[in-house]
Amino acid sequence: MTFRTILRPTGFVDAPFGYDGQVARLAGTMCWFSAVELLKVGDDGRVTSDLVPVERIEERLDDDAMAAAWKALTGPRAPLQLGERTIRLDQPQVMAILNATPDSFSDGGHAATADDGFAAAQAGAAILDVGGESTRPGARAVWEGDEVERVLPLVQQLAAGGAAVSIDTRKASVMEAALGAGAAMVNDVSALGWDERSAEVIAKAGVPVVLMHHQGAPETMQEAPSYPRGSLVEVYFWLEDRIARAVDAGISRDRIIVDPGIGFGKNVAHNLELMNGLAAFHALGCPLLVGASRKRTIGALHNEAPADRRLGGSIALAIKAAEQGAHLVRVHDVFETVQAMRVWRGLRDQALTPRL
Repeated sequence: MTFRTILRPTGFVDAPFGYDGQVARLAGTMCWFSAVELLKVGDDGRVTSDLVPVERIEERLDDDAMAAAWKALTGPRAPLQLGERTIRLDQPQVMAILNATPDSFSDGGHAATADDGFAAAQAGAAILDVGGESTRPGARAVWEGDEVERVLPLVQQLAAGGAAVSIDTRKASVMEAALGAGAAMVNDVSALGWDERSAEVIAKAGVPVVLMHHQGAPETMQEAPSYPRGSLVEVYFWLEDRIARAVDAGISRDRIIVDPGIGFGKNVAHNLELMNGLAAFHALGCPLLVGASRKRTIGALHNEAPADRRLGGSIALAIKAAEQGAHLVRVHDVFETVQAMRVWRGLRDQALTPRL
């Protein structure tokens, strides 16, 4: 029998002072951890685990793949370059959701405007993510011409105003139009799997791209999601494969961002398992984006609260992501999330200030 091992950092500590050799820094972020859970996955589907302190981890790196994963876990991520804007990844950054759609699950039918985008940037969003097709559960595909018509004016205005703009689409033609209008990043919920030309477009443009995990199409993805080996293990290996395909297609690895796809073909238990295990995805060696804002899991845990009453849960999940080294959090409520992140950052700054 053959095995693969996933390394999941745990045992987080406030600061590394006085713990030389006993803690490690997580993916260049403000997070330090003292232990690693080794998730050993057999080709028969069985998963076993073992908890190892950081000071002994070198003894347990049994093969080149594990050594590479450890190097990725503890190495920094290069800043993202979006046109003339540089986005540092040594602290969590906020990406604002701007839905130029009439049927988003979370916005009550309000289509985002340029004023909404500039307000989000002023509130502290580092990146503005513009989308023209809803991918909520049950949503139907939008014709690419309609999608371009929805997003292009918004992208043009925001980019002309100096904002760092991402285009949220799975269609190559929409990517091309948006990139030509000033977008400098692509966020693809299909991980370049929906349109066979997408990878070529990204490689040619040389822009950062988000590869998001999903199971099934939006129309049917919530009918019966299944992960026999657990969502953390299966999403990890799926993203690993998608990264390899993107690199083979000519996309530079340092421009790839991964997103575990909270809510995309996952039930509440799957989503919570992923949130608890987020730190493991750093072993893939790419910046980590988490989008849990206003997702149904929050309502499921609080009396079926509607999307516009899920701010508290959204903040809780954003902080959970930051505590596990997420580099980007994609949110609807920018001002409130930025405020929460700045309080979190203040706590980290204090903990990381050496006592005299």
